[in-house]
Parts: sequence; structure tokens; C-alpha cells
Amino acid sequence: MSHIIILAVLDGIAYGSLVFLVAVGLTLVFGVMRILNVAHGSFYALGAYAAASLGLGLTALGLSPWLSYPLFVVAAAAVGVVVGGALERLLLQRIYRHEEALQLLVTFAVFMILDNAQRLIWGVQPYFYSEPLRLLGNVSVAGITYTAYQVVFLPLVAIAVLVALRLFLRHTLAGAVIVAVTEDREAATAIGVDARRVFLITFIIGTTLASLGGALAAPTTSILPGMGADMIVLSFAVAATAGLGQIEGTAVAALAIGLGRSFAVFFAPELEVLMPYLIMVLVLLVRPEGLFGKATARKI
Repeated sequence: MSHIIILAVLDGIAYGSLVFLVAVGLTLVFGVMRILNVAHGSFYALGAYAAASLGLGLTALGLSPWLSYPLFVVAAAAVGVVVGGALERLLLQRIYRHEEALQLLVTFAVFMILDNAQRLIWGVQPYFYSEPLRLLGNVSVAGITYTAYQVVFLPLVAIAVLVALRLFLRHTLAGAVIVAVTEDREAATAIGVDARRVFLITFIIGTTLASLGGALAAPTTSILPGMGADMIVLSFAVAATAGLGQIEGTAVAALAIGLGRSFAVFFAPELEVLMPYLIMVLVLLVRPEGLFGKATARKI
């Protein structure tokens, strides 16, 4: 029994680390731009496809597979800057002042377009690229053998992203400007802050994080069309559980949901799919603003 519990904990940490990378990008975008980007899951899928394609290209060229690690970052940044930047500039800037329902419909339409674009570019057959997983080998935790990539590398990346985001937002001028826009967009604009530029930078960071989550997930799973849909729903659950806009809270919620899902796999398999959403519902029943969200006065 103890071995099963340890294995469930390791699974939860690995899964929660990936979910955090995607969900923190979603919550950052919402915190600054106040837009729920349904297309966010597409960037997760695009990151996975781009990373796998680059990795398979390395193998075909006979280059060192260790290059796949920096190329994962390159793939994520390319997807975030090129696709994310184009989406924000050409489409989202036109709908910021419209009702939330329109924003949801537009981003859902973008999600459908990007999902079909993946099928056109990569087809419907699964992609596999597990070389980075093999390179780092295995580690033993309390007698349980587990891949170092999932139980060491992924959590370290998630922690590094969390720390980097906090340092960026609290100790850099660009971060201070983003925080100012988050707290009071009208006041920040009145003192000369270019909110449109802040929105672009924030959206690129958010989509790059989602793409990075997909790139790092590529060695651990089969890459298939539709994988972005599952991740966006799960990311919404994490963000809502933490409280939309709460970065540190997103890390806690991702870990809790990852652990809840992994324990369900071992002890109540019929609840595996439902567990993240059960946790979200229970939290929202007690704290409608999320675990770390702050209640705000309603404007009428």
C-alpha cells in the first residue's frame, strides 16, 4: 500500500507540473487582459507538435539528442511569439472592449481553426518522441523506480517558471508596468502606459508558457489531434480553483488537482476524469472567488 501511495504522489507531482505551466499562462493572461482565452489549449498542442517535429528532425540528421532540450524552449517561444503575437495583434485587440460572451465565441472559433490546422499540417496519426525521457534515465524514490525526467526535471522547470514570473513581475520595470495595468488599467493608461503593448507582451508570455507545457509533455505522451481540448478544460479548472489571476495559487491548485487525479487512478479509477472538477466544485462552493482569489465589490 505504501508503494502505491508513493507512486501516486510521484504521478501527481509530474502531472501537476505540466498542468501548472499551461494554467499559469492562462491565469496571467486573464489577470492582465481580463479575457478567457479558449484557444489557450491549442498552444499546448502546437508546442507539443513543434517539439516532437524538431526532435525527430534531430534524430534524422544524426545530431545529439541532448539538443532537444534547448530546442523545446525554442519551439515554445516560436509558437508563442509567432502564432500568439499574430492572434493578439490581428484579432484579440479588436474585441477587448466587447462583452465576455463575444470574446469566448471568438477564441473558441480560433481554437477550432488551430485544431484543424494541426490535422492539416501533422495529420491524424500519433507522434512519438521519447528520447529526452530516456536520456535522463531513472531515479529510485523509497524503492519506487521512476523516470528522472518526470519526477525531477519537470518539477524543477515548473518551480523555475514560478520563481522567474514572480521576479519578473516584482523586480523589473516591465513587470511593474504589467502589474499596474492589472490593478487599474484606466489609471495606468492615464499616466502614459501603453496598454496595447502590455497586452501583447502578456499574451505572448502566456501562450509561450502553454507551448512550453506542450513541448515538455511531448516525451511523456502520444501527440494526437484534440489533445489541446482536454488541457484547456483542465487549465480552466486549475485557474478557477486557485482564483483567476493568482500565480502562486495556480501552483498550489495544479499540485492539488494533479495529486487528486493520480490518487483517483489508483484507488477510484471511475473518478479519474471527474476528480479535477470535483475538487474545483468543492472549492468554489466554499470560496466562489477561488482558494486565493479576493472578493471584489460588484460594479453596477
